[in-house]
Order: sequence, then C-alpha cells, then structure tokens
Amino acid sequence: MWLSNFRIVLADKVLENGALRIQDGVIAEISQTPVAKADVEGEGLLLMAGMIDMHGDMIEREIEPRPGVRMPMEMGLRDLDTKLATSGVTTAYASLSFAPGSTYGHMRSYDFTSEMIRAVVAARPTLLIDHRVHARFEVTFPAALSVVKELVGEGSVDLVSLCDHTPGQGQYRDLALQAANLAKNKGISPEAAAEQLQQRIRDRKATAGDMTATLRAITQYCALHGVPVASHDDDTIEKVALMDALGANISEFPVTLEAAQEAHRRGMLNAMGAPNALRGQSYSGNLSARQAHAAGVLDLLAADYHPSAMLPAILVLAKTDPDGLAGAARLTSLNPARALGLEDRGQIGIGLRADLLIASDVGVGRVHATLSRGRPVYADGTLAFPALSTRHADVIRMS
Repeated sequence: MWLSNFRIVLADKVLENGALRIQDGVIAEISQTPVAKADVEGEGLLLMAGMIDMHGDMIEREIEPRPGVRMPMEMGLRDLDTKLATSGVTTAYASLSFAPGSTYGHMRSYDFTSEMIRAVVAARPTLLIDHRVHARFEVTFPAALSVVKELVGEGSVDLVSLCDHTPGQGQYRDLALQAANLAKNKGISPEAAAEQLQQRIRDRKATAGDMTATLRAITQYCALHGVPVASHDDDTIEKVALMDALGANISEFPVTLEAAQEAHRRGMLNAMGAPNALRGQSYSGNLSARQAHAAGVLDLLAADYHPSAMLPAILVLAKTDPDGLAGAARLTSLNPARALGLEDRGQIGIGLRADLLIASDVGVGRVHATLSRGRPVYADGTLAFPALSTRHADVIRMS
C-alpha cells in the first residue's frame, strides 16, 4: 500500500512531499517525491511515527468513571483502547499503581492492580493498538519486591517505576497544601490531616535503610529480566544520584529543573506530561515541561492523564525546538522507543513497524487516521483507505 503526497516526519527532518509504501505490516519503501496511483493520497497532511505513551493514568477512570461506580474491566479497556487510537497513540503503557494508602487506594491494592495488569495482558490480541504494562510501586509498599518478582517473572510487566509520595518532598513538598487537600478528600479536620502526614514522614525515616535495600533488589531483578526502571518525581540532585546508582534510566516527571539537569548530566532520560507542555505549566506548580524543553533536558512526552494532548503538545514545542517538528516529534516516538528498548518502532524507517499517524497541524492539530502495523485502526473519513477487514470496520469512521 502506497501513501503519497504527505509531509513525512522523519527522525531528523521533514520530507515536504513524499511517499511511503507499507508491506506486511512494515515500512518497505520511502520516496522523497510523490508516486503515481497511490492507494492513499495525503493532500499535504502530516505522516508521523505512531506515538509511544510510556505513562498513561487513564485506565482507572475508564473502569470507575465516578467514585464507587464500577464498570466491567473489559469495557474500560475497550474504551481506553479506542481513545488512544483516536489520539495517534500506537503503543501505550498502562500506568497501574500499587499504592493502597493513596486517594485511589481502593483501586490500587495488590489484588485489584494485579487483576488489571493481567486483564491488559489477556486482552492484547483483541485490542487495536499495542498495550503494555507500566507498574508503579510506592517505595513504602511493603510487598513491593515480592510483587515485582511475581509479575515481572511471569512477563506481565514491561516497565517499573519507583515512586515516593511521602509528604514533604517530591511533588508534595508543600505540607500545608497537602494537609488541606487530605482533610477535604477524607472529611477530617486539618489538624488530623497534618498529624497523618507527620506520621507518614516518621515511618518513612524509620525504614529508610531497609527501603534502599529493597529498591536495589527490585532494580537488579528488573535488569535481570530486561525491564527498564524509572524513578518518579525526582526533586533533588541527591535523589537523582540515588536512583541513577540503583539503575533507573528514566527520570519521570522531575519536580525541579535542578533535578532534571542532573538526570540529563547522568545520561538518564527526562519524561514529562504532554498536558504540562501544552498548557505551559504543571497543574501542581512543579517544573514546566516547556522550561525543561528550553533548557535542553526534556527527552520524552507522556500522555499522563490526557492522551489527546500529545499531538498539540508536539506542535507547540516544535515552534521552539532546534530541530523543529522532527525534534519535537522525537519526544513521543524515537526517544521513548530507545528508552523502553523497542527497537522495531519509534520512527519512520525501512523495515520498522508501520505504526503511523496522519494529522493536520492547523491550530491544535487533529489526528485523521492511525495505523498499527499498517492497518488503519482509526480514521475520521478525511482520507480514503483500501478495503478493511471486519475487525477494524467498527472503528474506522469514528470521529
């Protein structure tokens, strides 16, 4: 299948009017000029590598759209799959947490999170795009090591991140603000909320030595099984140094510019949220993705909680990126592919998976079609594609 008359976004440049041929699910040929009698005419639209989302916090909201209102897990996965396809995401890491003490603790227990992880793995053959699992572990979760060995050992987890949401550091440096939010969410007095936070700080300090040993054992086990490890909410140079020493290769959502710069200096890749980059600020008052990008230390963009922000964020950052659109697009394609060990995708190149998105760049942009292994899994009717199999017919004209 030939796709012609597109602005093709390569890893290092943009072909202003090129063509691309897909055969057996991979990119077979790239032409710098249009071809005659193409199967799909692009009319100058963008043709980009499908986006790789290494951190998406959406699945819990699909399963429980309102507190206490539980939907079937199969339905939640189906709906999330469709949303990701319509956003141009072709590889998605569902971010699932083991944090029973959090605000969403009822959905982040060992039993429920393990169930969700295994449901994602089981559903893969029926879904439109490539779904993987990003398991998040609180460093204070007592069973973290045993759970990592269980799930990583059985091949159910593709990425592990180590999170520390202890009050007074990371994204929760403002104790007064966190106490106010806790009091509101749990319906307790500000004084009781403040005491709960102080107790968590005391517990964290009392177990610091054992915790570091556990983290080292987790990262070593992941390395043994080829599973990358990310640190989360790095806020100091010291924390970055610790996580680097433990073997983390991604600094996920660094809280301060100093932490991001230290991670960059050490060869770690900084990942930040597309909503942050699009809005120009963190909703929690932490480091702006645009500031990190301007400083040359932003490497990856993740959907975080809003996948449709990814394309608009790329278009915003392309205005200031030294390599323009090609450089900004690497944040959601080539860079995450390399960070996550995905050698068969992440850029438009001969022999690689034909995971692609077709989009316009007018205004905030719009995804017109998404292809996974060369098969259209979403199209809004703007372009005419060859006949499709029954499996994809139900989503091809969704808008």
